Amino acid sequence: MTETALKPVVAVTLGDPAGIGPELVAKLLSRADLMRLANVVLVGDRWLWEEGQAIACVKVQTAPVGDFAEVRDRTMLSTPAFLEMDTVHASQVTRSQPGAAAGASVLSVLDRCMDATLAGHIDAITFAPLNKHSMKLGGLKHEDELHHFAQHLGVKSYFCEFNTLNGLWTSRISSHVPLKDVPQYLDKQRIIDAATLIYKSLQRNGNDSPRVAVAGFNPHNGDGGTCGREEIDIIVPAVAALANMGIPVQGPFPADTIFLKARDGELDAIVTMYHDQGQIAIKLMGFSQGVTVQGGLPIPITTPAHGTAFDISGRGKASVDATANAFKIACRMGLARLQEQVAA
Repeated sequence: MTETALKPVVAVTLGDPAGIGPELVAKLLSRADLMRLANVVLVGDRWLWEEGQAIACVKVQTAPVGDFAEVRDRTMLSTPAFLEMDTVHASQVTRSQPGAAAGASVLSVLDRCMDATLAGHIDAITFAPLNKHSMKLGGLKHEDELHHFAQHLGVKSYFCEFNTLNGLWTSRISSHVPLKDVPQYLDKQRIIDAATLIYKSLQRNGNDSPRVAVAGFNPHNGDGGTCGREEIDIIVPAVAALANMGIPVQGPFPADTIFLKARDGELDAIVTMYHDQGQIAIKLMGFSQGVTVQGGLPIPITTPAHGTAFDISGRGKASVDATANAFKIACRMGLARLQEQVAA
């Protein structure tokens, strides 16, 4: 097989059974232009897949497979494969409501996909929106799905969540933790790791020379130390160390103006210090388009940045734009991963 003929195997999951995920996946898989980007395998319960198609008013032909090992050598790549699982019954799910059975279903499907990753059968994963409450009711022992992925995949190095919108990527030093605990996550090495990871991830996404900047932590970048010293004592030394490593990172810039630079096209990525510092800005810039990338894992895993949208679940109104964007990133990064493996 020539490099130009390579297509990554991308697993797509239906997300929380009570939310808009099944509808979104039906809309995604009905797009012939997107299906040409990868060798797609849908993973999940048949009844849920049928329900998603009915809500979306589409009918998508799939090719059944019994195991992930069958997917890579398929010849009819224009038709998504379907690996059926039996994880939850319709009677156990209440639409638009969190529940333990729904959360356990999500974990079961994702764990099966990660096992396939470890076995070398898939190159990327796109999952439809999850509900953290449901997942914790269903057995999630971690603060979020990213930490669950990292443990399952045996990740020991730095990992973090990226959010992307129209070519702009953000990462953060701390994530789903109380705001009062954020200062304990601020250290030089975490900033170095976060900036290095997002820089290299953007390269795998096709950007050879990413323009990365770091946000400050305190109001007005600390005002020379009168409003906090984290910039002076931690962030500036981290930026200097990155420059010495050959990672060209700018900053720190005040958090209340750095996204103006991004909006004006001056930056490709921003390393933020805590969850809402970046999330509020990027969601205001385009909530229905954003993507979350699980960074630092041995396989690209992407999802739309919005949630399960319980308020519109089952109405056929959900926009597929963010899910399509997530899928395209998974395809690009999955192809880069596959090409690296073939070259090796």
